[in-house]
Amino acid sequence: MHFLADTQSQFINFIRIATAIVMIWIGGLKAFHYEADGIVPFVANSPLMSFFYNKETPEYKQYKNLEGQEITKNIEWHKENGTYSFSYALGTFIVIIGLMNLLGIFYNKIGLIGGLLTFVMSLVTLSFLITTPEVYVPDLGGDLPTEHFGFPFLSAAGRLVIKDAIMMAGGLITASESAKRILKNKTQF
Repeated sequence: MHFLADTQSQFINFIRIATAIVMIWIGGLKAFHYEADGIVPFVANSPLMSFFYNKETPEYKQYKNLEGQEITKNIEWHKENGTYSFSYALGTFIVIIGLMNLLGIFYNKIGLIGGLLTFVMSLVTLSFLITTPEVYVPDLGGDLPTEHFGFPFLSAAGRLVIKDAIMMAGGLITASESAKRILKNKTQF
């Protein structure tokens, strides 16, 4: 019991490292078409982000590439839409946030900003649960009647999004710990 209580700061650094790994990895994947294509429903349906794209919201469904699929006409549509340029910029931003979280181990102010940016980014991501129809299991019909579609039945996309609640909490924990260290250093002088 004492071990857990005495090593809390190390566990907070573990949250920073875990956050950095996830953000650097996911942010880095934004440079690849399949990841850029995959975020289109989230961005296109978001009132906070849809202006980054050039095409109308429902149109993207016709140009969806499955993971690992490269269809030339779809790629051309995504280039015109701004899918790839937005994804590159978003990926760079996410990698930077990840690095800021990691640097928070050593630099309090950078850690504070990284934690707060993690919180805000996660909040935006969680808003997709409201704005993106693809986060819930669709009613595909079938031979047997089913009620297992729509809210609260999360699709794979929805299960991916809901996990950002953990990132949001982690961002607040690391930001709080960084703020605590900043205040402690100010009172020592």
